[in-house]
Amino acid sequence: MAALLRPLSDRDSDLLFNWINDRELVVLNAPFRPIPAAEHASWFAGIGNRDDVKIFAIAEPSAGRTIGYCQLRKIDRNAGDAELQIRIGDRTMHGKGLGTAAVRELLRFAFDDLRLQRIRLQVFQDNVRAYRSYLKCGFKEEGILRAAVQVEGVFKDIVEMSILNRDFSSPAAKSGGG
Repeated sequence: MAALLRPLSDRDSDLLFNWINDRELVVLNAPFRPIPAAEHASWFAGIGNRDDVKIFAIAEPSAGRTIGYCQLRKIDRNAGDAELQIRIGDRTMHGKGLGTAAVRELLRFAFDDLRLQRIRLQVFQDNVRAYRSYLKCGFKEEGILRAAVQVEGVFKDIVEMSILNRDFSSPAAKSGGG
């Protein structure tokens, strides 16, 4: 099952606002802090105009409804580097491989279209599902930041991971397509 990445549209704003304010989703990869509606609206209005961020909605392939989002942020074109983040907000779509497929599509965009050399990310060590997904996509573990963040009163280790352009093979490259 392949994911479909598409640019964010105005209709995605309310979903993203709900997901960033959903404690159970947020604590999978960050400490929870409620985001006021005005702060979200300002962020959403400006996100499409930034050169250091490329953000996409993840659309469920059969129905086309938005189930999450993923982004490259802190894009440094001189260094050829960016940070990857993803959230599958629709809990009914967890564990179906769509996050892995979306990451692969985003990596293809990063390496083939943006011509970046390295994509990095951080994942909580106890977020086993996400960690395994990143390994499937070709990410390598670079190190562990011990007790680097406090979430819900518990200090968590963060795993630093990255993938290099030369280590990524997109489906288009495998099939000989462009």
